[in-house]
Amino acid sequence: QVQLVESGGGLVQAGGSLRLSCAASGRALSSYVMGWFRQAPGKEREFVSASWGLSTTYYSDSVKGRFSISRDNAKNTVYLQMNSLKPEDTAVYYCAAANYANANGRIVNPVAYDYWGQGTQVTVSS
Repeated sequence: QVQLVESGGGLVQAGGSLRLSCAASGRALSSYVMGWFRQAPGKEREFVSASWGLSTTYYSDSVKGRFSISRDNAKNTVYLQMNSLKPEDTAVYYCAAANYANANGRIVNPVAYDYWGQGTQVTVSS
């Protein structure tokens, strides 16, 4: 079991930056594929980014080049650095952890993830 707590959301103007944190307890994050998802009102939960192994990362096309995922294993924390934010990035952002067996070949699918945080709101004003 792993518990995830996100923080760092808030209100920012378009073009600004935020860094989200996802602190884990219970087990080491290095044991999991870690993902970030987001959900805007009236929309389905959407894949944003994932990290696994020593340094492998993957991004959705909508955030590639603007967002960056990273881990600090000593702090058992995953980060999502979000730059050049756009109003369409407005959503509740969730971090999630997947067992490698579940995530194999489907890291962009929310159903592959076993554990979820409570979410943090990101609002980007135009």
